Amino acid sequence: MGILEWATSPWGQHVPIHIAWFLIWVAAIAGLVFFVVHVIYLRYFARAEGFAGAVTPELAVHVPERVPRHSLAARMFHWIMAVAMFTLLFTAFLPKVGVRFNWVAYHWIAGTVLTISIVFHVIHAIFWMDFWSIWPDKVDLEDALKRVRRFMGHPAPPPRKFAKYPLENKLYHGAIIATGLSVILTGVFMMFRVRTIFFPRNPYLFGDMTWGLMYVLHGLAGVGLITLVMVHVYFAVRPEKLDITKSMIFGSMKREFYLKHYDQERWAVEASTLSSKSDGKNTQV
Repeated sequence: MGILEWATSPWGQHVPIHIAWFLIWVAAIAGLVFFVVHVIYLRYFARAEGFAGAVTPELAVHVPERVPRHSLAARMFHWIMAVAMFTLLFTAFLPKVGVRFNWVAYHWIAGTVLTISIVFHVIHAIFWMDFWSIWPDKVDLEDALKRVRRFMGHPAPPPRKFAKYPLENKLYHGAIIATGLSVILTGVFMMFRVRTIFFPRNPYLFGDMTWGLMYVLHGLAGVGLITLVMVHVYFAVRPEKLDITKSMIFGSMKREFYLKHYDQERWAVEASTLSSKSDGKNTQV
């Protein structure tokens, strides 16, 4: 059984038309397997993790009771994107598992909302946020190596506490960028094949092979998003992550949670009072 479905064009060319739809179930099962493996890891293999350095009273006293984490603009973007993403997934894949409805209009409208929200987020991140805080840095890689060595039983110094976004968050962000851009860029061109308010329908914009490959990439990225969204929701509802999830609703987290998990030098809350190597823009993200 192949992962692509093929057809013969009127000119006798063998072209791909889309992915094989059993990949929907592969993506969903992959998400469920991740849940099980992660729970088993936490139950039987995870070790209590120590961190280098300690919170001094001089630094802790300047941390507010509620630590700002996400601005209103960042939270609005997140939830608008979430609604658009779920709408896209449901309208794309429910018809493929037997739920019949007129999904095309809902799909391209949700895709338009997602595209606009992403454009807004890029501009907002570049000019109003600490753009580089979500990208892996040298300290992330060094600490990841220390954690791996300690997990394997090899001697290694304890890692530092996390920056505002731990390495796993940054890697997930990279995966979302890759799949999201694939969906958006192919989706924009695919809108030429349906009637929308943006431009005239033109199914002859590309040849059959190009259209086929575009549908394949769109579909592969789409099923990839099924697994990624499942993993994101899983971590969002885990008890030890609820403070982070709540900060995406209310904009801030408890001081105790911040002091326990985050490095005050890598994520400065008040640059004027905390000893920090970070840019003051970190308080705006």
